[in-house]
Amino acid sequence: MKHRRIPHRRAVLAGAGALALAATATVTLANANAAPAPTVPKPLKLTSAAATTLASQLKSGTAGAYYDAQAKKLVVNVVDETAAKAVRAKGAQARLVKHSLAQLDAARQTLKSKATIPGTAWGVDPVSNKVVVTADRTVKGAKLDRLTKVARSLGDKVELRHSQGVFKPFIGGGDAIWGDSARCSLGFNVVKDGQPYFLTAGHCGNAVKSWSDTQGGSEIATTEASTFPGHDYSIVKYTGNTDHPSEVDLYNGSTQKITKAADATVGEKVQRSGSTTQVHDGTVKALNASVNYQEGTVDGLIQTDVCAEPGDSGGALFDGESAVGLTSGGSGDCTNGGETFFQPVPEALSAYGAQIG
Repeated sequence: MKHRRIPHRRAVLAGAGALALAATATVTLANANAAPAPTVPKPLKLTSAAATTLASQLKSGTAGAYYDAQAKKLVVNVVDETAAKAVRAKGAQARLVKHSLAQLDAARQTLKSKATIPGTAWGVDPVSNKVVVTADRTVKGAKLDRLTKVARSLGDKVELRHSQGVFKPFIGGGDAIWGDSARCSLGFNVVKDGQPYFLTAGHCGNAVKSWSDTQGGSEIATTEASTFPGHDYSIVKYTGNTDHPSEVDLYNGSTQKITKAADATVGEKVQRSGSTTQVHDGTVKALNASVNYQEGTVDGLIQTDVCAEPGDSGGALFDGESAVGLTSGGSGDCTNGGETFFQPVPEALSAYGAQIG
């Protein structure tokens, strides 16, 4: 067998090539045996009620959340990857945003201290990751200049919008409850200390002490306590022999059974029942909203695009069997549309030591 002699230079190059091949083979082998990249859990498909329950478990370390009704997912805002991992582990979709909830709350406090002007409202919108400020048509001139200056000083944490309506409590001439000076709507029947009561708006309770279920009729209940402004809730004790089922009138010959109270979630589809405009639906747009009525400021409200009119005050905001809010006030009407704010029911129940029932 003959052997060819390889010149030294060619031998060196050949050896280098062999080493390169060996290195390539080693890298290829290493890649072939590498651990697969970690998979990101897919968000769960959720109903609106399930999303609300999950949102209540994911408040810590997040910057707000909202329900994507089309995708049926709960989207939770976070500002770091650690929080994002915790959110995904629970089955929600994590979304990295610029502003933390603390920063947005600080912006709200600045607005409260420098721009509490009747006819204005603001709330945290997790979809835009901003505090949305709304000025009604009564805010103009020097007041509008002041509001605009404060909003601009807060940069991209705030967005200023304008409404053609006027923010006001929806009390007026509502399953109606009547007093000598006002008509409102019953919110939810509740139980306190084993006795039957109902919840309505605080500005209704301030205006009326003795309630009837017909205009000029005999008394069925009396206002025991009410708070407005600051909050907007009132508790009224039944004094007459009146049925008090835990349900909401749907004004079509049927009712919706109510079994519990629940916090609202941005993006949640809700319904409102009131004695002036009956049943209308819409979507939760913001939470922890502040409204500066002419009578004073109310904080911690639910902001929606559901319409309402005078007499609907105190009426029920609900999602299925869940009691969500009591109609407070807003702007617009049910012909041209508008926005309405609601007092959260869980807060009212806590304040009075009552339960749905």
